[in-house]
Amino acid sequence: MAKIPPGVGPKHPQVVVLIGATGDLSRRKLLPGLFHLSSSGFIPGCQIVGVSLDDIDADGFRKIARDAVAEFSMRPLNDSDWDAFAKTLSYVPLKSGAAKLKDAVAAAESALGRECRRLHYLSVPPDAALSAVKLLGEAGLVERSQIIMEKPFGTDLASAKSLNAKLHGVFTEDQIFRIDHFLGKEPAQNILAFRFANGLFEPIWNRNFIDHVQIDVPEAIGLGKRAGFYEQTGAFRDMVVTHLFQILAFMAMEPPTSLEPAPISEEKNKVFRSMVPIDPANVVRGQYNGYRAEAGVDPESDVETFIALKCEIDNWRWAGVPFFLRTGKRLAEGQRIISIAFREPPKSMFPANSGVGAQGPDHLTFDLADASKMSLSFYGKRPGPGMRLDKLSLQFAMHDTGLVGDVLEAYERLILDAMRGDRTLFTTAEGIERLWEVSMPLLQEPPPVRLYPQGSWGPKSIHQLVAPHAWRLPFERAWRDPNRAGS
Repeated sequence: MAKIPPGVGPKHPQVVVLIGATGDLSRRKLLPGLFHLSSSGFIPGCQIVGVSLDDIDADGFRKIARDAVAEFSMRPLNDSDWDAFAKTLSYVPLKSGAAKLKDAVAAAESALGRECRRLHYLSVPPDAALSAVKLLGEAGLVERSQIIMEKPFGTDLASAKSLNAKLHGVFTEDQIFRIDHFLGKEPAQNILAFRFANGLFEPIWNRNFIDHVQIDVPEAIGLGKRAGFYEQTGAFRDMVVTHLFQILAFMAMEPPTSLEPAPISEEKNKVFRSMVPIDPANVVRGQYNGYRAEAGVDPESDVETFIALKCEIDNWRWAGVPFFLRTGKRLAEGQRIISIAFREPPKSMFPANSGVGAQGPDHLTFDLADASKMSLSFYGKRPGPGMRLDKLSLQFAMHDTGLVGDVLEAYERLILDAMRGDRTLFTTAEGIERLWEVSMPLLQEPPPVRLYPQGSWGPKSIHQLVAPHAWRLPFERAWRDPNRAGS
């Protein structure tokens, strides 16, 4: 086993109260993640108390967890690691109430044998979150604890303020960790390193050199079993407020005084304060053909399964630079791309048929997939007589480092951060409320949804939204395959 770097894990053993322990997120991400963190030594002792509606016992929960780890873990499962992990699992049916939960946590803490901390993970639908918070309060499990909450954090400004007020009636703000798994991904954090550690790019990260920015997260998948949830939220609430705006803040923030949670959160919140309220005229809402026929969907639903919008940040660094955001379901490809377009130099010195400018401006592109990639495109001379230019690119992939095996899955990283009390990658109450505030013009007067074919890139009107620029997806060239010889 690789040696764990100091400071990566928490100082104290952890009792994890996993509410919604038998649900889809728990099975796909949380249980496999906790298994990896425990078996790899990231946590100096861990006990997990599962809580859900299912009327099962601890052995039933262990079977669910074993099946989940076997199916969804990205790493091999061996019997000795599993046997050790299984001993850390206990279970309390939700109907047993606060007293039984309190007893189960006390037994877990006793098994750890020394001072420990509690991490409560609310892997539950939004309408069940406050009842779970109430349960934890009644069980006396607030002290020495952190609580992780899943999105969405409200559905508008009023509901976000109400939710935060009720949360603060039980937990203090510094105990609450509003999770966005996009920010837990290695490439998202690499944006900070790339921006602030490199003398080549830090001086040009502003309106004088950058023409526009695109944050593009199309999804090829549909809704699965989430139609009921989606009917209440739609693409904007589900993806933009909780994911894409957070990535935008990493892209646009000023240099923090240090890479500590408080300075980074403050710089992100400054970006949110500088955002111009969203103009519905700068928004395209779409719905894929066939959505209204799916189970659980209103036959006359106007919920958007696609959204594209233009954002503006009215501050010294970014005034006049448009940020284009796009996401949706049933699109042509699943991608997670940030693309920065640089301003173009004058072209007068090049002959008319040279090809310069024919393929758009130079771009710096981040691929936010788990195994990250970056690309810098530029014009270069084509070999041979005359002055003909082609678009070329420099590309980097995490595979090139040989360290791709060290990458933590997003939920694993964020769980570790919450255990350590590190709020760098989490959202504050102030930040969430401000984002809903700038979203209110759109929520109050949304443009009509436009139908788009499944497998497309969205409604045709997205091209008018981004004009005179063009969307970077689909790419004019593919990423090079790092495993192909000669690439």
